[in-house]
Amino acid sequence: MASKLSIQGVTSGYVKGIDIVSEVSLEIEEDRITGIIGPNGAGKSTLLKTIFGFLHPSQGKIVFNGQEIQTLFPFRLKQLGISYVLQGKSTFPRLSVEENLMLGAWIFKKERRLLKEKLDEIYHFFPVLGTKRNKKATFLSGGELQMLAIGKEVMTTPELLLVDEPSEGLAPMLVSEVYAFLKRVRDQGVTLSLVDQNITKAIEVSDYIYLLEMGKIKRQGAKEVFKETIRDIIRDSLIPE
Repeated sequence: MASKLSIQGVTSGYVKGIDIVSEVSLEIEEDRITGIIGPNGAGKSTLLKTIFGFLHPSQGKIVFNGQEIQTLFPFRLKQLGISYVLQGKSTFPRLSVEENLMLGAWIFKKERRLLKEKLDEIYHFFPVLGTKRNKKATFLSGGELQMLAIGKEVMTTPELLLVDEPSEGLAPMLVSEVYAFLKRVRDQGVTLSLVDQNITKAIEVSDYIYLLEMGKIKRQGAKEVFKETIRDIIRDSLIPE
C-alpha cells in the first residue's frame, strides 16, 4: 500500500522549547482511514495542526505525495489537495448552509454543473442540511454543524482529509451518521486521518491506528489488533469509551 503522507521524526509545539509532540513518525496510507487515538493532552490535535501548516515543526519532515510540506502554509496545502475539519465546528455562522458549502467549493465555484452535483451529494447523505439549506449556520444544532463542517471540506474531493474530533458533543445516532459519511468519503478515493477520543468508534471505522500518549506513539497496528485489546487500552490510557 502506497503512503499518501509520511511524518518522519516530527517535533512540534506552541512555545519554543516546549514540545507537545516529540519525534513522531507515522504513515497515512492511500485510500485508507488512519485513526489517531489517545487521552486528552496527548498531542493529537497538535499533530493535525502541524500537518496542515498551522504549526511548523522544530524538527522532522512531513512528506505529501513525495513532496516535503513542513514549511508550507494552510492555503498552499489546500491547493495541493489537503483539507482539514477543525475541532469546534469550522463553519461561518452568519452564512447559510448552502453558502458555507459553496465557500468550500471555491476552487471550482464557476463550474455550475459540478457545483450542483457536489451539493446534491451532500444533501443526499445529510438530508437535514438539504431541508435547511437557506438557514444560517448559527441556527443549526451541534450535530448539524458537524455535518456541515465535514460537507464543506469534501466539496472539493480532497486527496487527504484531516478530521479533528468528529464525534465531539454528538448524540450516538449522529455519531454513527457522521462516521458512515466518512467511510463513504474513503470509498470514493479520499485518504483520511482522524483524531478522536471516542476510541470505540475510531477503531471501528479506521483501517490502521496509532495510539498517541504524551506526544509519542505508544502503539500502532491494524484495527483487528486494537479490537482485541480495546479494554486494556482504555484502562491503561484513561481514554473514555
